[in-house]
Amino acid sequence: MEFKGHQKSSFIDYPDKICTVLFTGGCNFRCSYCHNSDLVYNKGGTITQDFVFDYLDKRKKMIDAVCISGGEPTIHVGLYDFIKRVKAMGYLVKLDTNGTNPQILSKLIADGLLDYAAMDIKAPIDKYSTVVNADFVIERIIESINILRNSDIDYEFRTTVCQELLTKEDILKIAEYIKGSKRYYLQNFRDGSTVLSGENKFTPFPKDTLREIEKQVKDYFGVFKIRN
Repeated sequence: MEFKGHQKSSFIDYPDKICTVLFTGGCNFRCSYCHNSDLVYNKGGTITQDFVFDYLDKRKKMIDAVCISGGEPTIHVGLYDFIKRVKAMGYLVKLDTNGTNPQILSKLIADGLLDYAAMDIKAPIDKYSTVVNADFVIERIIESINILRNSDIDYEFRTTVCQELLTKEDILKIAEYIKGSKRYYLQNFRDGSTVLSGENKFTPFPKDTLREIEKQVKDYFGVFKIRN
């Protein structure tokens, strides 16, 4: 495994834990609002796994968990073996994924190698292709949702929202579809120079609209929050 970025410590990526975050390069989606365009196109230098393991070996008393994000981590064939080695060091492992590889997700859970998963749900099932701009099999998304909902690990679903791609009704439709899940987060879009389609193309939802959504769906989930 090689990585494109490393956040040495984070207090927000793994609930109630201190974690280090590793970012993989490359993605099989092309979500136009994505704020990690360099990662999507696999740009920049690389961080070797030897560097990562050396870092983890020296930080055992300061870090609880390792979060693997991207890009899309599950497109990398070395992911399973990397996580297996991280777990052997005694760390908790969190995986951020778009859900397009239910096979590796299921195997990691079955083998006790995953403690937490965060899956992005991009849109209602019937509207997915208009958001992700890529060829994919929608049944894999559905399978990954079901794997997490039926698992014993901690997990969250999350949706990034902007007014040009999703309506209030779309968001309510997603919430209804995953009703009863442990955690669901709405992430309001933030503009910036690293957005895949460029700046000034998308706008966040008004806070009043998000609060209306919250009132309607907050009781659907163990935890529901809006991240601005």
